[in-house]
Amino acid sequence: MFEGTLKKMTTEKNDPINYFLDMKEGFIHMNQCLGKTLSITHTGSQCLNCFKELPIFRQGYCKSCFFESPAVGDWVMRPELSTAHLGKADRDLEYESKIQLQPHIVYLALSSHLKVGVTRKSQIPTRWIDQGALEAMVLLEVPNRYLAGIAEVALKEQFSDKTNWRKMVQNETEPILWDEVFDKALDLLPKDLKPYMKPKEKHLQKISFPVLHYPAKVKSLNLAKTPFFEGKLMGIRGQYLLFEDQTVFNVRSNEGQRVKLRLSI
Repeated sequence: MFEGTLKKMTTEKNDPINYFLDMKEGFIHMNQCLGKTLSITHTGSQCLNCFKELPIFRQGYCKSCFFESPAVGDWVMRPELSTAHLGKADRDLEYESKIQLQPHIVYLALSSHLKVGVTRKSQIPTRWIDQGALEAMVLLEVPNRYLAGIAEVALKEQFSDKTNWRKMVQNETEPILWDEVFDKALDLLPKDLKPYMKPKEKHLQKISFPVLHYPAKVKSLNLAKTPFFEGKLMGIRGQYLLFEDQTVFNVRSNEGQRVKLRLSI
């Protein structure tokens, strides 16, 4: 029996990806749970910021922390709203400067379909793994989050910035002509970003996930509605656990939920 407060799984680049779930007793190597029966019992919730046992509002935070913590400001989801490069605070300039004023990557990734995204350079390839991307390619590297956001806004005119999670966990993808989409993406970028482009460095990165079998249909596990679930774990992709009965469980969207886990053969 393991218990603890859910946080997104830690990953390690390997073939396939290694997944680890942080529980009170230590880390569970989730790859070793494949083919075994896993039971999940919901026991409560705990804010990942203030650590109080309060209902989770969004992203693992209670309502008060969600609207006060600098870690979940609007600029996180919309990089173009970043203002630290101007010396202007959203909620906490010291925190925002630490995150925003570092190298960022603008990329294209294939999970359910081709999408554009932004992440800190230090989060590559973690960001791609968390999105369940099978392939990814860097478009440019910029010195701060604001410039990455400006690039993403321009690219969203032609490329989606969302993942279809249902298609991703069913492994429904489309073939991509990477040279073609790479050149098309560079043509869409504003002139101010031209110095950051690396048009000759088309390096395609591929990722494989520990999946024994993908679900043909998908039903999402909601702990609020189903406080106890038991099923055979058949795969892990992105931050989703895939079970034999077509149930999928998004660990990241359940951050802050307290659970007890039991593993059996």
